[in-house]
Amino acid sequence: MDSPLYITSEIGKLNTVLLHRPGEELENLTPEYLKELLFDDIPYLKIAQEEHDAFAKALKDNGTEVLYLDQLTTEALQDPHIRAQFVSEMLQNSKQSDRDITGALYEYLQSMETLSLVRKIMAGVRKDEIESPGGAKHLHEMLDDSYPFYLDPMPNLYFTRDPAAVIGQGLTINKMHYPARRRESLFMKYIIEHHPRFADTRIPTWYTRDKRFSVEGGDILVLSKDTVAIGISERTSAEAIETIADRLLGEGGFQQVIAIEIPRIRAFMHLDTVFTMIDHDKFSIHPAIEDGKGKMNIFVLARNLDHGYVRVKRRSDLTEVLCEALGKNRITLLPCGNGDVIASAREQWNDGSNTLAIAPGVVVTYDRNYVSNQLMREHGLDVIEVPGAELGRGRGGPRCMSMPLKREEP
Repeated sequence: MDSPLYITSEIGKLNTVLLHRPGEELENLTPEYLKELLFDDIPYLKIAQEEHDAFAKALKDNGTEVLYLDQLTTEALQDPHIRAQFVSEMLQNSKQSDRDITGALYEYLQSMETLSLVRKIMAGVRKDEIESPGGAKHLHEMLDDSYPFYLDPMPNLYFTRDPAAVIGQGLTINKMHYPARRRESLFMKYIIEHHPRFADTRIPTWYTRDKRFSVEGGDILVLSKDTVAIGISERTSAEAIETIADRLLGEGGFQQVIAIEIPRIRAFMHLDTVFTMIDHDKFSIHPAIEDGKGKMNIFVLARNLDHGYVRVKRRSDLTEVLCEALGKNRITLLPCGNGDVIASAREQWNDGSNTLAIAPGVVVTYDRNYVSNQLMREHGLDVIEVPGAELGRGRGGPRCMSMPLKREEP
């Protein structure tokens, strides 16, 4: 476990986690552009930051080292050449090309000290902040374009789970599904390649952001040192799962990858919004991911030892698959909202199934999901509640807001 990255479970004591404290990017949300930026509402930044600080404090109080995305990125960009490359790549991955304003944006960002530069890229650059050199000369500059940004804000950044995912002693650096989030994984790319905490260690990358098919970290659950579950969802494709499985079942040392299909709708955007592991033999679940008979589309991928290729076996009973994968006689699925049709829908929308385990049977949840929280307590779990009225407006809970970097064996 000398590696700076080590995740072989969802429930082992959480040693180190990566967070992003919400910043000015949330204040660049406006009603007109919410859908494009993947938000349903506009959080109140001051309260969102207070709630996020309470979340970070709960983790620290329970012995977890908390790292922050902006600080790690800043520390990774100390070499001026790396910093310049980072700015250029961010602009290339934005709505920029070889326009006059692109050069002005580059100079504007490069004029800042590094932490301010990182936070400005996160927050976005408005058109009223800089002017195109020499005024409007091109057709696209002369048009009456009301869009307010030269560089879009990244309001989803506080959901650090999605741009990358640690699996074993390696990680995926993800191709995000929607353009609004594509740049987010660049932060992790530069951290892994250039931060002294990680750059001096050979860290395998199971998937890279330049691949064709999308995958996001909220769909990836490391159930044990042998088994990874990945959701086939609105944002993670079957083709990406097969590519990752091929690496994990080879040099990754895992024995199987369980692909779980969930409905491709906004409310169920990732597997962890409807299904999370919370103890050795307990899971939170939103019942709506199963059909009326308790069945699902599940596919178990494993290496064919005789011929070397990955074989796929179709299954339908989630409980049965989990019992086999974890070597348990019995698995308990705790339904969001205790199965009540109204409470489960309400609390799932407010991330009642998106629990973060920080040790076996110890979970962090939003306080507003009181029905689900009480059910977990009745089943012997230690539930640490944090406020989430504003954070939850982004449609993500404690698991979404955290990228575990290192856990102990459960």
